[in-house]
Amino acid sequence: MNAFIRLALTCLLLLTGISPAGAVGMIRDTEVENTIRAFATPLLEAAGLDPQALEVHIVNDKSLNAFVAGGQKLFIHTGLLLRADHAGQVIGVISHEIGHISGGHLARLADAFENASTQAIITTVLGAAAAVATGRGDVGSAVMMGGNQIATRNLMAFSRTQESSADQAGVTYLSRTQQSPKGLMEFMEIIGQQELWMVERQDPYVRTHPISQERIAFLREQLAKSPHADSPLRPEYALMFRRMKAKLFAFTEPQVRTLSRYKEDDSSFEARMARSIAYYRKADLVNALPLIDQLIKENPNDAYLYELKGQFLFENGRINEAREVLTQAARLMPDAPLILISLAQAQIETNDDSQLKDAIHSLNQALAKEKDNALGWRLLSVAYGRTGNQGMTAYAMAEFALLTGKLAEAQYHADHADKLLPKGSPAWLATQDIKTDIDRQRAKKKK
Repeated sequence: MNAFIRLALTCLLLLTGISPAGAVGMIRDTEVENTIRAFATPLLEAAGLDPQALEVHIVNDKSLNAFVAGGQKLFIHTGLLLRADHAGQVIGVISHEIGHISGGHLARLADAFENASTQAIITTVLGAAAAVATGRGDVGSAVMMGGNQIATRNLMAFSRTQESSADQAGVTYLSRTQQSPKGLMEFMEIIGQQELWMVERQDPYVRTHPISQERIAFLREQLAKSPHADSPLRPEYALMFRRMKAKLFAFTEPQVRTLSRYKEDDSSFEARMARSIAYYRKADLVNALPLIDQLIKENPNDAYLYELKGQFLFENGRINEAREVLTQAARLMPDAPLILISLAQAQIETNDDSQLKDAIHSLNQALAKEKDNALGWRLLSVAYGRTGNQGMTAYAMAEFALLTGKLAEAQYHADHADKLLPKGSPAWLATQDIKTDIDRQRAKKKK
């Protein structure tokens, strides 16, 4: 039964990330993720949590939503980041979500499900599954409507208590970090306006974070008596937000919209960066490269700009130039997994075997920081394969297959690695862990 409850919770969390078209993906970008971490770090410290344990996930979806899942996993939709007016609103939402983490609300929600009827749980899971299968939230809602209404009301009441608790905690963390709760209040006021809308028009945040006028009144009261009510945003936060928003807009909106919003006569950093991305997406490097080169000239120690230029060059087949630029990015930010993986990919794609040793080094550094990066393991298997190291190739392939849910392939490669790797070596020991994980996942599927 406990495993079933966990499945129900997982389905609910997945449901919040489904767009009407069912085409939701994740965005990975060093600058965007680091910006969110920078916003969150003081708040996590104020909550007594470890900032290093935070996992940031950017959901490529235009709806306005954010939520947390198991441990310190923070999910934020691009829609929320793009529709926010300033960094304070994003920081306010993050403070609220950290309130959920510090309050142990995910664990308590599991208890709430345990108190609900089996029929209600099954109905919820079926509704979530229907939404996932069809890509239509209305189908899931229709299925869930037939569930136990009393249990549903109890869960919603429990959720309202959680939301109020998270608001209070968020305000506390903002106060401890000498930041204004104004952004959180503004965000909740925006969301509160959607309460009377038809469900299909509401943003997911309204459906997953019940809003009440009491909550908004509480936030207004806290703002009125806060000694930091009029505290200005930290200048670095304001710039980081504008850069993040411009980058996300340029990568997710049609190029014509980017060039319309960030016009040629706008010489701000973020406008020039956005235009360079728009031109790159049109395969127009003649206009893209001068813009990014000028920004690099003005900001020679900005690793994010070198990373961006490296992407422009790599995806237009200029591999050796991309490798040189990404080498500089990695030199400036040696602990950034995504930069190291991009560098390794360029090193491998040069088809110069003398680059393989450096590629393997880059990938091992990246995977030490981000073990669940499937692309990193795939590239590592290619690099080891080209050096003739069959044992390490099999090990890397086993990690890749396990991460991508291909248990039969993971078993095959793990068995192969087990025979080829020196007994007791780190990779051999990791292979044993893979085999144990495969057995655990297979046993779980049988239940």
